[in-house]
Amino acid sequence: MSACAPTTDPRRPGLPHRPRLFPHRSDVSASLSVFLIALPLSLGIALATGAPLQAGLVAAAVGGIVAGALAGAPLVVSGPTAGQTVITAELIHSYGWRVTCAITVLAGLVQILLSVLRVARFTLAVSPAIVHGLLAGIGVTIAVAQVHIVLGGAPQSAVLQNLAELPRQLAAFDGAAVTVGALTVAVLLLWLRLPGRAGARIRRAVPAALAAVVVATVTTVLAFPGLPRVDLPSWDSHALAGLPEGPVLGLIAAVITVTLVASTESLISAVAVDKLAAARRQAGGPAVPRADLDRELRAQGAANMVSGTLGGLPVTGVAVRSAANVAAGAVSRMSTVLHGCWVLLVTGLLVGLLEQIPMPALAALVMVVGVQMVNRTHIRSVTRHREAVVYAATLAGVVLLGVLEGVGIGIAVAIAVALHRLTHTRFTHRTEADGGHRIQVDGPLTFLAVPRLSRVLGEVPEGTGVTVELHGTFMDHAAYETLHEWRAAHTAHGGRVDITGRTSSGTADGRPGTRPGADGNVRPWLPWRNYQDPAVQETAAGGPPPRSGRRPPGAAGGPDGPGAADGAGAADGAGAADGAGAADGAGTPGVPGDRLLTGVRAFQRVTAPLMREELSRLAREGQRPDQLFLTCADSRLVTSMITSSGPGDLFTVRNVGNLVPLPGTELAETSVAAAIEYAVTVLRVGTITVCGHSGCGAMQALHAGAGAEAAGPGSSLERWLRNGLPSLARLADPAARPRLEGRETGDELEALCLANVITQLGHLALHECVARRLAEGTLVLRGMYFHVGEAQTYVLESREAPADAAPVFHPVRPEVLTR
Repeated sequence: MSACAPTTDPRRPGLPHRPRLFPHRSDVSASLSVFLIALPLSLGIALATGAPLQAGLVAAAVGGIVAGALAGAPLVVSGPTAGQTVITAELIHSYGWRVTCAITVLAGLVQILLSVLRVARFTLAVSPAIVHGLLAGIGVTIAVAQVHIVLGGAPQSAVLQNLAELPRQLAAFDGAAVTVGALTVAVLLLWLRLPGRAGARIRRAVPAALAAVVVATVTTVLAFPGLPRVDLPSWDSHALAGLPEGPVLGLIAAVITVTLVASTESLISAVAVDKLAAARRQAGGPAVPRADLDRELRAQGAANMVSGTLGGLPVTGVAVRSAANVAAGAVSRMSTVLHGCWVLLVTGLLVGLLEQIPMPALAALVMVVGVQMVNRTHIRSVTRHREAVVYAATLAGVVLLGVLEGVGIGIAVAIAVALHRLTHTRFTHRTEADGGHRIQVDGPLTFLAVPRLSRVLGEVPEGTGVTVELHGTFMDHAAYETLHEWRAAHTAHGGRVDITGRTSSGTADGRPGTRPGADGNVRPWLPWRNYQDPAVQETAAGGPPPRSGRRPPGAAGGPDGPGAADGAGAADGAGAADGAGAADGAGTPGVPGDRLLTGVRAFQRVTAPLMREELSRLAREGQRPDQLFLTCADSRLVTSMITSSGPGDLFTVRNVGNLVPLPGTELAETSVAAAIEYAVTVLRVGTITVCGHSGCGAMQALHAGAGAEAAGPGSSLERWLRNGLPSLARLADPAARPRLEGRETGDELEALCLANVITQLGHLALHECVARRLAEGTLVLRGMYFHVGEAQTYVLESREAPADAAPVFHPVRPEVLTR
């Protein structure tokens, strides 16, 4: 299949990718950037596996040309990867190089068969903790082995042997090899820290890996001519694939191992590139179709068959090179294909130059790559999700036993952890000051927890009031029947039972829905809601009761009214004893200051006891949010409510109009920029969301040209609203106006509110710290729009839209909860 042949996205039939007779200039520049990264790494990975060095170059060329031409993810760059190093080294040691090539061919065939069965998505079902642990274990294995080459020796075949030999190797190190290796590491680490704009331009033009190898090569030629260099044998003696020889079960296990690791890493890279491309699109960049994972798996299989046949290493989609491809501005598969062509060209014409590269430099390069595979972000992620034991078990298994054994151990531990979570439900029973009882259930309620649930419920004396708080995610039929049968029996003996909380079975009391506050989810908000009700205000001031029959705050609560049981009663609601009465000297109910004080009291009584433990943990450990949420200061936009978030989840920035001033302009505003920088560089958030809303007052002022009139020309408000003028300019092109999926945009004001979200995302991407993280592939930008009247949230997604199409905000659908 030609790289320039038109293809069609299966999710959008009839929308072909535009074929190009000649590469786009962005693809050419991106291909050169990726090529300069891939060349030294391909040689280093071949060195680490013990394969012929030319095998790394063959794999890089085939991965670029074959996988790139057939790819389902156009911007994914394929080639030899460090993740396959240990596996390939073991295969070469056990079966020899030619049989290893045959195993690569068979693994590629299996990948094609899997793509025909359309099982690519199932590969992603492997726990991320196992994948991260696998890569970390391979990284440790690579790093320990390459240390020996940097010290001037030769590595052993196993990690424990390498560790045992390390003291002897340190005692007899080669000074020249150590010097060149240390120089390579120093250039790799310092290159990324070149200061200023000039440093940024140099980093973009020359990748760190290439710079390190060039410096090491020049130093070796001038000072250490006796060091071993790269030896590329003649193509006449290049070994091709042979017939598989060896134990059948062993060969099958080898093929499965190569297939699983190569497929998983490739598909994870494709998903990661999708996110990077979507973020680039939201920032105003070109649109790229979303990955077709089955097609991508088929492309990887074809590349492995060709690479193995030609005597190359296994081919895999590589996340680091793919991220560099996106950051360099690639717009089509031509960048990947061209990078393979450059590798092929250099392999044929510049063999003499490549043979000047010192072996210790390549070893040091791969050693640093191995260390970086033990990723701190991955460790923080698995720790936050309480899967550190799965990560550690997989890592230890890979290092001590091997890749296949390590993955098997990781899967077994992950299953054990899942079963433990399913059975480990915590029950807390305490007696309240008023003689009532409170039972808190944390975790899923399944038939496995029924014996302990029955025991705890049996401890409650007859005829007492009980509140059962459910804080789980699931309740099966057995637990549901046990809980509600006990409630019926306890009520029959004169007791009272309130069940609060929500599980995936529905509401705690078994009904499909309930009023606000009935399950405690928004109970602290009730006093505020009641003050907004004129009937309730009239009642609190001594007037007639509301016609709806709802009891006013301070009245005895019942099953249908927000009384004392709902946290809005006389003790802390709007009654005279503790609300807005004379005891506080704060005047009459309905005064805004009184609402605040009443709400604080409701928090202290209702919410604080439930949150104290979690807030105490956050106070000790500090905040670690993974989201920066930038939105408007409008009081109708309650961020925690529309995102179902709590303490420690969102780092929130609010201002008039959810504006992000352009950096480096006279309108630049320090506060917003400081918050963005702190969230991105210190807190290391993974996502930044800009959320606009309907009926925005700032956008109304802009649309009516009333920014100056709102507070007078030159006022702070007028100056601030100038940051929204680019949003007005975006509306000048009717064809590019953003729209809402499923309904027409309400009016010009709503179109401006939507355009403002897109504009501010573009401003965000121009902040240096944000641009850097986007280039690394560790940050995602997201647009969001909240329609206040509809209580409906819309999210901006690219969804393979062509470059000239208007952005579309898609409605967020509610989860379907079933029992």
